[in-house]
Amino acid sequence: MLSLPIAFSSAIGVFAPVFSRPVWQHVKVLMTGAVLAPGQRTVTAILRIMGLSAAPNFQTYHRVLNRAVWSPLNASRLLLRLLVAVFVPRGVVLFGLDDTIERRRGDQITAKGIYRDPVRSSHAPMVKASGLRWLGCMLLTPIAWANRVWALPFLTVLCPSERCYEQRGRRHQTLLERAWQIIRLVRRWLPGRAVVFVAASSFAALELLDRVAPWSRVSVITRLRLDAARYDPPPPREPGQRGRPRRKGKRRPTLAAVLADEKTQWSKLTIDDWYGAGPREVDVATDTAVWYHSGKPPVAIRWVLIRDPQKRFKPQALLSTNLEHTSAQMLTWFVRRWTIEVTFEEARAHLGMETQRQWNDRAIARATPALLSLYSIMTLTAQLLIEKGATCVRSTAWYGKTRPTFSDAIALVRRQLWDHIHFSTSQQETDMIKIPRVLLERFTEALCYAA
Repeated sequence: MLSLPIAFSSAIGVFAPVFSRPVWQHVKVLMTGAVLAPGQRTVTAILRIMGLSAAPNFQTYHRVLNRAVWSPLNASRLLLRLLVAVFVPRGVVLFGLDDTIERRRGDQITAKGIYRDPVRSSHAPMVKASGLRWLGCMLLTPIAWANRVWALPFLTVLCPSERCYEQRGRRHQTLLERAWQIIRLVRRWLPGRAVVFVAASSFAALELLDRVAPWSRVSVITRLRLDAARYDPPPPREPGQRGRPRRKGKRRPTLAAVLADEKTQWSKLTIDDWYGAGPREVDVATDTAVWYHSGKPPVAIRWVLIRDPQKRFKPQALLSTNLEHTSAQMLTWFVRRWTIEVTFEEARAHLGMETQRQWNDRAIARATPALLSLYSIMTLTAQLLIEKGATCVRSTAWYGKTRPTFSDAIALVRRQLWDHIHFSTSQQETDMIKIPRVLLERFTEALCYAA
């Protein structure tokens, strides 16, 4: 039976009820190896790093992903409740919704498609990539010891291509439908808590906002086009008036016209952390309106128009389905969304995302969400270790780092695992090999920071 440090076992112990007892023993090996393994995060690479390359029952570790009976949704629910209990015990819970492309090739990967590559594309040239599309929901919360907001994944959903649905004879589920399913799940998992979702402009759809608007404790903040059609609320019906109730009132000028109007009243607003670049002062104008488009449901929104006095970025607008939100709340919450991209990049750099080699549909649907969830587990483990007095900032003569990053957090966890599993004092003298402490520290440091 694998022995693990208390901090790491406490972070992953919450998932034990999801698996049967035999499967759980294999899951612990896979999770530990995924933390320790450099480079690829294939099952065979994990077995090698755990010293199980000669294990005759190696196929049972593959079956954890492609055959074993366990629910990823139950695991996501437990992880979310743990993250909220540790980092957001009270107040509004902020979530980020965004999609990413996992570049994968192979004829046997049925869910893959051809999508616009958001990293390599720009406004002019568009680059396409073949791979899997994932929609991730992450908890956006400040981490005290990192002194910034981190995006902690807990639920990642595969969005198969339209061709995949056609081959299976099923109706295609769009990205918006997947987002709606995630919002309903989170609302169910956190009853009684006020939750806010911030999302990119691709989620600014009236169909999605209309479903969320009736809920008092759930709201969505996203971008709003400057040419969006805004209207007054519909006037009240008069007694005896015939016909269908009006859905909107008089049309208002577009936000582009409001931006150019000299009579627009602007107010100064200072954002403490503007996309990681420190404080930034902006001009804002806000009001409520009804957003409507022909053939779509009308939605009452709070809009905020933002412009930069220094003209470093183009004017933009945000909307919220909660009319009580202030400009400061909407802007402060929305700028936290940039940390989602940081999490995706660090998951590729330090957790081996896009290096898996599963072809089985069930294994594909489980492996990537597990790796992204490992990002949150590493953060939780580092939190427990730092509370006990551990330090994780690695500084050099040419790079004076003052705040820890995820690479420091995973290095701290790796060091604890290496010390506990491989470098603990043996009870048998024949098993002990004495080496200088300086050499041991250099060896463990090289292992901890291996990419």
